[in-house]
Amino acid sequence: MRCTIVPPHMLENVARGDDPALRDLARRTLALSSAQRTERRVLPVESPPPTEDFVPDRTINDAQNRETLPGRTVRAEGDPATGDRTVDQAYEWLGVTFDFFEAAYRRNSIDGAGLKMISTVHYGRDYDNAFWNGEQMVYGDGDGVLFTSFTGPLDVTGHELVHGVTQYTANLEYYGQSGALNESVSDVFGSLIKQWHLGQTADQADWLIGQGLLAEGVNGVALRSMKEPGTAYDDPRLGKDPQPGHMDDYVDTYRDNGGVHINSGIPNRAFHLAATEIGGHSWEKAGRVWYDTLTGADLTPTIGFQGFARATVGAATRLYGADGAETAAVRNAWSGVGVRV
Repeated sequence: MRCTIVPPHMLENVARGDDPALRDLARRTLALSSAQRTERRVLPVESPPPTEDFVPDRTINDAQNRETLPGRTVRAEGDPATGDRTVDQAYEWLGVTFDFFEAAYRRNSIDGAGLKMISTVHYGRDYDNAFWNGEQMVYGDGDGVLFTSFTGPLDVTGHELVHGVTQYTANLEYYGQSGALNESVSDVFGSLIKQWHLGQTADQADWLIGQGLLAEGVNGVALRSMKEPGTAYDDPRLGKDPQPGHMDDYVDTYRDNGGVHINSGIPNRAFHLAATEIGGHSWEKAGRVWYDTLTGADLTPTIGFQGFARATVGAATRLYGADGAETAAVRNAWSGVGVRV
């Protein structure tokens, strides 16, 4: 499974634009993404037995603007900083993500058993994306006109690594509603990792995914808004954010694997509503409900929004009781986005 942080509809808008240089960059990024999809290997998704040694094992590789993986190793676990900001930022964000899952949920790395965390930076030339390819993280440098370096925002790293967590747990099929849930789960925990790192409560968080990734001069604040889907950007080159926040506006499409980056706005907003109604640190209660749902036995790989919603209510009930305020908040959240539970 190869999952990119920048949705294809943004790059497709650029590829149809008036700027020939940006058109070429977007087309090359789309072509590289397609090639990675073709080359991906089928990987095991069952986790090995969990362990609790909780020692991160990070390796950062440099593709040196080539398009081959993994590249040359430039920093391993325990090595000093290299002075390359991109390398050192990738190393730090892997560590923060590892620490979050240990502290919040006693999970040991991506697979729960101390999986080695590998990243490749400087992938391609002006590559406008970052992705998880089933084995490792890969970062482009961005073109400097539309996108900055993809190692910059912490939640980009968090989002992509959580695709790995999903791979080793619910293994949500990357198409249609289950694919949108796959994307949403990555947004949820990507945001929670950032909130945990900053010590923010639900009302203090910005609930933006990829804030700081859009270059100066782009009319937008981020790739997505969990609080207000559809408002993250509106730029003549990138287009307008198409995400709905309610089932009334659900987008039926065959593109983007059935709209996985578009319709994820609906479960994203549901999580935001639940977290803000519960209050406090979102990873402690709302995040626990979503984590227990993801790692529990109630999900099938092709589950839809309604099935996932019911599973979250079930998880909340087990944690906080059928009459608990937290369970009511989860019910209210799904109702608020038009999903019946």
